[in-house]
Amino acid sequence: MLYIGVDLGTSAVKLLLMEGDGRIVNIVSKEYPLYFPHPGWSEQKPEDWYAQSIAGIKELIADVDKSQIAGISFGGQMHGLVILDEKDEVIRPAILWNDGRTTEECDYLNNEIGKDKLSEYTANISFTGFTAPKVLWVKNKEPENFARIKKIMLPKDYIAYKLTGVHCTDVSDASGMLLFDVKNRCWSKEMCEICGVREEQLAKIYESYETVGCVLPEIAKELGIPENVKVAAGGGDNAAAAVGTGTVGDGMCNISLGTSGTIFISSDKFGVDKFNALHAFAHADGHYHLMGCMLSAASCNKWWMDDIIGTEKYADEQKAITDDKLGENHVYFLPYLMGERSPHNDPDARGTFIGMTMDTTRADMTQAVLEGVAFALRDSLEVARSLGIHIERTKICGGGAKSPLWKRMIANIMNLKVDVIESEEGPAMGGAMLAAVACGEYESVEEAAAKIVKIVDTVEPEPALVEKYEKRYQQFKQIYPTCKELFGKLR
Repeated sequence: MLYIGVDLGTSAVKLLLMEGDGRIVNIVSKEYPLYFPHPGWSEQKPEDWYAQSIAGIKELIADVDKSQIAGISFGGQMHGLVILDEKDEVIRPAILWNDGRTTEECDYLNNEIGKDKLSEYTANISFTGFTAPKVLWVKNKEPENFARIKKIMLPKDYIAYKLTGVHCTDVSDASGMLLFDVKNRCWSKEMCEICGVREEQLAKIYESYETVGCVLPEIAKELGIPENVKVAAGGGDNAAAAVGTGTVGDGMCNISLGTSGTIFISSDKFGVDKFNALHAFAHADGHYHLMGCMLSAASCNKWWMDDIIGTEKYADEQKAITDDKLGENHVYFLPYLMGERSPHNDPDARGTFIGMTMDTTRADMTQAVLEGVAFALRDSLEVARSLGIHIERTKICGGGAKSPLWKRMIANIMNLKVDVIESEEGPAMGGAMLAAVACGEYESVEEAAAKIVKIVDTVEPEPALVEKYEKRYQQFKQIYPTCKELFGKLR
């Protein structure tokens, strides 16, 4: 049988067609616009997501036996606020995960409601990207829209609704809303009351591998697929990527170098970092995970290459970063182009170069951008290590994982063995695997991961380089605290 994974990203929807044994049959990507109506704001139109998803599925399955398609599931950008009226029509453009407009609402939640209470209710504190402060923003700034809300949804769940007619979400994506009781895997009555939300305005909760329904007859007809094609709930992009990389079960780790960057640590048991520097979320495998998330990762490199030095030849730029330069760079880059989430929770933080001299080269600055992302990911790893979590190796995925140089930097800056998997397709692969589990191809997410995910290479830390980068990291981690007060004044 065939399974479709839909990765609803920030810049494009990526669709993957997988056979039951994990072999990838086809991959299609469709872009859609991103809107910045005010500085720090970030929006998209859910209608664009759906239109491009349907167009992408048609292209994806054009040359296969459509009767063999059994299931569809998702990975998707998390935290985005999609609000529907009583006719299930979109009220306003979706407010995205990297939108920074909710500083006042976050201050209210963290300081007036209190971080201790938020952590008790949801296992997390408020970040500007989370959904609950966005709901409060609409309530405060657009009361006429707030009054029209019939359903509150997340990005990928809007696509699932359009396919099935079911208002659904899954535990991993819901975990990033700040409306969800992660420990007990249910909506938080306390947070709903704080935000003025009725529980019936929220979607029904499923485990990521559970079937929410079948495609609607008119959708099946349009796509030319059977009406009994199952749609599984899917997962937030990071949880789905973790499934796609086999990061399931206790003590596994995955690093994602996508638009945002994450370090994802799976766990059989629920646990919370006492400073809430890491997110404590439900995992798509039925258990839990800790996650550090930085808002700008591969997007930092894209910004530097596309907008600043004006080149599409990313690999050529990295050729100038020779072996002798690694661990020797005196230029540092803080990768906070959209503010920062883990571990600083500071929407005022900004991207910063420091340490440049008259002999600083273009290659030095390119190197600093790549290293800065790796250093910032290590900040979150250090929080996990402070909890007594011992990690020796990690898998890696995302667009940035295609760079051998960046993988080498990650291995040596974080002192981890970096396992490269055969298919680095991240959330789309995870979505297809979740669909396969929902359809009974595998008994569990763990079984699917064990049989499908294959490690093809490992980048080993180099002791001498690890030592050099340790000194550089100790310098790097002093830069943000030094600049923190200034960032606030620059707002």
